[in-house]
Amino acid sequence: MNIIPITDPAFVPYGKILEGYDTAELIAAMNRIALPETGTAYEPGIDSLEACGIFRQLRDNAYGGMPIELGMCWGHNTRLNCLEYHRDSELNIGAQDLILLLARIEEIENGVLDTSKVKAFFVPKGVTVEIYATTLHYAPCHADAKEGFRMAVALPKGTNTEKPSIARIGPEDRLLWARNKWLLAHPESDEAEKGAYIGLVGKNIDLAKA
Repeated sequence: MNIIPITDPAFVPYGKILEGYDTAELIAAMNRIALPETGTAYEPGIDSLEACGIFRQLRDNAYGGMPIELGMCWGHNTRLNCLEYHRDSELNIGAQDLILLLARIEEIENGVLDTSKVKAFFVPKGVTVEIYATTLHYAPCHADAKEGFRMAVALPKGTNTEKPSIARIGPEDRLLWARNKWLLAHPESDEAEKGAYIGLVGKNIDLAKA
């Protein structure tokens, strides 16, 4: 699979690089958190990351003063498995180089996305990246199997926490998997086994086999 740098014009519909943020303190805080032996972990808000000076900058500059959370996704991964979206942009900062598998929300047809639409983008360590609300994304893939990945995730406060109890009104409600999190799962994913909406068709992309 072709892996495109985020400096390439092909990335423009999916997000943008945010300039001017010093990520060194945040990277050091992330690297103090041990990687799981296998698989991935995610926490929507982590105190040691939110204690870093960049937290206030992301809240006040990038999100215009809105309440946010700063958590992390970390571990080892080479597979697509799922794609999700939120009602707002997500900010990502890697403590290691990483690869994002992305698609566009308008590429969903009748509640289904063909994984042939997914593109892979290389994100260098320490770069602050905005992923637009209209971009489908999920856990990153590591660029180096020995290093794994740690990726800071900034989102409006409460995102990815407990799913609200709702009465279904429209077809999109089938996708709601957590607070401010709509999810399309591949049939081969763990999330599908847990009851997530199966909305990905085609190959479950695996960069280890690409």
